[in-house]
Amino acid sequence: MKYIERLQLETKGITLTPDELSIYLAEEGVTNPEADYDASLTGDKRKIYAAALSILNSVANNPLLMKSYKEDDISVSAFADSIQNRIEQLERKIRTMSINESESKSNTFMLFNR
Repeated sequence: MKYIERLQLETKGITLTPDELSIYLAEEGVTNPEADYDASLTGDKRKIYAAALSILNSVANNPLLMKSYKEDDISVSAFADSIQNRIEQLERKIRTMSINESESKSNTFMLFNR
């Protein structure tokens, strides 16, 4: 699977061109969106989640999407709440990944005297 394909999976339902997706990936340090994505690498996952978070923030900045819609007897009024909840979930996930990654690298320095 390629980076761009993985980002499309994470942002299903949001229609962006491959060029637009590439820009979001480039902002997160992915220089080649057609390169193979390695799900076992925490850094790769974090890049995908951070790019998805940027996309969701861009969508949330569109005031036309934040209004309530009603068609026949169906209404969509919680879009803003739902997208904000998803943004918070992704932020939490990225923070947790960063903490876990930094815990796996020991930054401890010990000095023993004899």
